[in-house]
Amino acid sequence: MTAPVVVGLDGSPASVTAAWWAARAALDRHRPLLLLHSWTTQPLEVPIPQEARSKQRYGRAVLHRMEAELLHRHAGLTVATELVSAPAADALLERGDGCDLLVLGSRGHGSVASFLLGSISLHVLGLARCPAVTVRAGDAAVETGWGHPAAPDHDDIVVGVRHPGPDSEPLLELAFAEAQSQGGRVRAVRATSQPSESERLTAVLEPFRHKYPDVPVVEETPAGAAAPVLLSASAHGRLVVVGRRRRPHQPWRLGPVAHAALHHAPCPVAVVPHD
Repeated sequence: MTAPVVVGLDGSPASVTAAWWAARAALDRHRPLLLLHSWTTQPLEVPIPQEARSKQRYGRAVLHRMEAELLHRHAGLTVATELVSAPAADALLERGDGCDLLVLGSRGHGSVASFLLGSISLHVLGLARCPAVTVRAGDAAVETGWGHPAAPDHDDIVVGVRHPGPDSEPLLELAFAEAQSQGGRVRAVRATSQPSESERLTAVLEPFRHKYPDVPVVEETPAGAAAPVLLSASAHGRLVVVGRRRRPHQPWRLGPVAHAALHHAPCPVAVVPHD
């Protein structure tokens, strides 16, 4: 079975924008899309009684409405829906074991809370075994469902390369594949204090230039701290790609650069686990 793109959907503006982005990602990747709703983890602002049946009816309505919209907009898209009683974080992490990509909504700058409330979202980002993407409500880099294309100046797939070598390969693979499918370019960024370090970035990019010869590549090795350098490069990004090291004793931990991107990058952010 083809691994799907999975998006958490609760009906909030953030999760709707995430579903729009996920639908386009599924089409580009030739993957089915799974809309997932946890009726036990719904937004606090949902004006419905707390009875289980009311929550389930709300969840079904949210799923069916988005499914109908996406199928109407995207002729080649395959969409499935799933209403679950498990907590949202548990459900997403379970589906993440067999999916191609996890997509979460984010309420906006300074917060990574949406379909998942507060720290639960960070928990999923820190434990997912596949790449996980956060998308903000009203993100200018996302094509909306109402005929508004993404902003034309958001063209770059920005990837932060902290350690050129095998650790960076999953990040670069995602960045180049996204750039090829979306017609953008890769902007590979590495903060360094030594000019000679630029050669290491060039070397690690070389295999991907050969694998994706049609993808334009820009290399940047400015001096400075990693987080500010990456955020500066993401000003016109369509997607920012950062890594998360798998830690046996602290598997949920996100590094400072990933935190900075999730809170402040002006476009969707993909967190890619690596060894």
